[in-house]
Amino acid sequence: MGWKKLIFGEKMPDKDDPKYKERYEKEVEAGRKTCRFLRLDKAAAAIQRFANRRPKLFLGLIFSVVIFCFSYNIWTICRVMNGSDKEQPTATQVQEQRIREAKSVPRDTTLRVEELNSLINHIKQRENESERN
Repeated sequence: MGWKKLIFGEKMPDKDDPKYKERYEKEVEAGRKTCRFLRLDKAAAAIQRFANRRPKLFLGLIFSVVIFCFSYNIWTICRVMNGSDKEQPTATQVQEQRIREAKSVPRDTTLRVEELNSLINHIKQRENESERN
């Protein structure tokens, strides 16, 4: 394959071209078979009947869906733009923060020696005070 073919690609084959005719017919038949299996052909026919019977309602539904999607996109863009004023940490910064937090928390749940000693001293002081009274 040459560079020209890689960049510009091959020309689009015509459906009547004898070189591609058999391949085209196989692909069309496979598409039709899939549509029949998924019953997309019946769904399309039902939608077409509805559109023919009630054209104004059909167009109203279609345009309302389009307007809803457009409005949702505008709302999402505004929400993102308003939230972008805050400086958000990068993924690397978040990971580094989590690593620092994990290292600062002791792995075992036992009390440290200093805390144990302070608790023992506190208990002894209470016992001494209770003996004096």
